[in-house]
Amino acid sequence: MRSLFYGVVVLLFIVIADVQSIMFELQPSAKKCIKEEIQAQVLITGEYQVSEAPGQRVDYVVKDSKGHILSQKEDIPHDRNLKFSFVTENYDTLEICFTSHLPAHQRGMKQDILLITKHGIEAKNYEALGEAAKLKPIEVELKRLEDLSESIVQDFSRMRQREEEMRDTNEQTNSRVLYFSIFSMCCLLGLATWQIFYLRRFFRAKKLIE
Repeated sequence: MRSLFYGVVVLLFIVIADVQSIMFELQPSAKKCIKEEIQAQVLITGEYQVSEAPGQRVDYVVKDSKGHILSQKEDIPHDRNLKFSFVTENYDTLEICFTSHLPAHQRGMKQDILLITKHGIEAKNYEALGEAAKLKPIEVELKRLEDLSESIVQDFSRMRQREEEMRDTNEQTNSRVLYFSIFSMCCLLGLATWQIFYLRRFFRAKKLIE
């Protein structure tokens, strides 16, 4: 019971803190990508900012594992907070890439990239939803808690499904290992029997045994 409580607390913390912020350096004429696994039908929002570097251009693109472009912008303005948002269709691995472009005759410099991504309930603007639906603050908070509860239930359902898949995989692996072990033992017994008869014939031919 205590382990279940701890699991709920950890999962609740993960759902609430479902915000990722990262800052890295992008070398001139280089490309850097970040990958993340996302569930299906999830709202993804993000903000990014690129430091200034005269003469250099930075593009960004978000793709899924099949190469479909979900969000894209070329020649990102420097030192400006830009945003993107989209909804995923299937469970997939997203790839966010930033690419630096530099003229051949120019000496480049490193640029700082700030990327903040949110997904799930953290990506929703509940204040705007409350204003649009003319909800009271307590109603907005109840709506957020309802979405949070639904997200936790969905996460538990996915965890149970993954556990069942892992159990099926382990059972199939154990069965295959058992059959392979039996096959290997049969091969060894057959080889040992053949060696015994071969050696008996060899020693009889050499008249070492009768």
